[in-house]
Amino acid sequence: MYKLLIRPILFWFDPEEVHYFSFSFIKFISKIPFVPAILKSIYEVKDSRLEREVFGLKFKNPVGLAAGFDKDAKCYQELFNFGFGFIEIGTLTPKPQDGNPKKRLFRLKSNSAIINRMGFNNGGVDAAVNRLKKNKGVLIGGNIGKNKLTPNEDATADYLICFDTLFDYVDYFVVNVSSPNTPNLRELQEKEPLTNLLQDLQNANSKKQIPKPILLKIAPDLTDEQLLDIIDIVNETKIGGVIATNTTISREGLQSENSPQVLKEAGGLSGKPLTKRSTEVIRFLSEKSNKAFPIIGVGGIHSAEDAIEKLEAGASLVQLYTGFIYEGPKLVSDINKAILRY
Repeated sequence: MYKLLIRPILFWFDPEEVHYFSFSFIKFISKIPFVPAILKSIYEVKDSRLEREVFGLKFKNPVGLAAGFDKDAKCYQELFNFGFGFIEIGTLTPKPQDGNPKKRLFRLKSNSAIINRMGFNNGGVDAAVNRLKKNKGVLIGGNIGKNKLTPNEDATADYLICFDTLFDYVDYFVVNVSSPNTPNLRELQEKEPLTNLLQDLQNANSKKQIPKPILLKIAPDLTDEQLLDIIDIVNETKIGGVIATNTTISREGLQSENSPQVLKEAGGLSGKPLTKRSTEVIRFLSEKSNKAFPIIGVGGIHSAEDAIEKLEAGASLVQLYTGFIYEGPKLVSDINKAILRY
């Protein structure tokens, strides 16, 4: 029903406006008595064999919603009803910011892909916390970043503000230094600044009564040498694991479509063109580290088979974003059912 009827209608309209409309619609119908229970009955796969314990947390199933979809924690409770095992909110920054000028979100329908240059648009970490205080049993990841106007030499302070503010309201943290849409942010992926940033966060974490897992989200565009550096950094700082991968700045292999100009738009590319590369990164990290740390696999998961490939490559959990938009919520249950058959 989604792909035949709902998606064609939604895809007639601007993708960012559709995103906000979809949130409003999901929140509206979720207030109708019995609708949340009906959604769960359709999409949730209940089976103890799906449960996973990763970096000290218990997940009811290994399929999560990636950061960027619910940046401001406005719809996590309602989205959880579609059968996800966990929801990652963010990327959040200390201060509210508008992000990059519109238009900044583009569909590449013939490639089942999206280009975005949103630029960490969010209402700030304090506003998100107010919504997270109402959480009723959703396992939440908090994806954190720096404000656009904060220079890289001061970035650690921004990450620490987000870490401290969110600490009591999320189950794990994700350090985002890999978005291509904040100027110079990816420079923080270099070995020395990244090690220092993660170590400072770990030092703050160690002072908490019960520390929480800190993960690093990396770009798919890193070289093998840089990926080996990532392994060294994870081992040195003893963070909880890695999320592989964020969006790519590569445009390799894209098909032309009705508006070739769209292919030239700046921003991060997600969707099917990222499937192979993200799986390669997962496999490289898993094999070269001898499975020393957990990996959450994300990037180009549009089918149950795509998810299984990432799990076989070494991922402990997977996350959806663009695949959820193109394939619909049935993708979540399809993956969980395939895992049970696997």
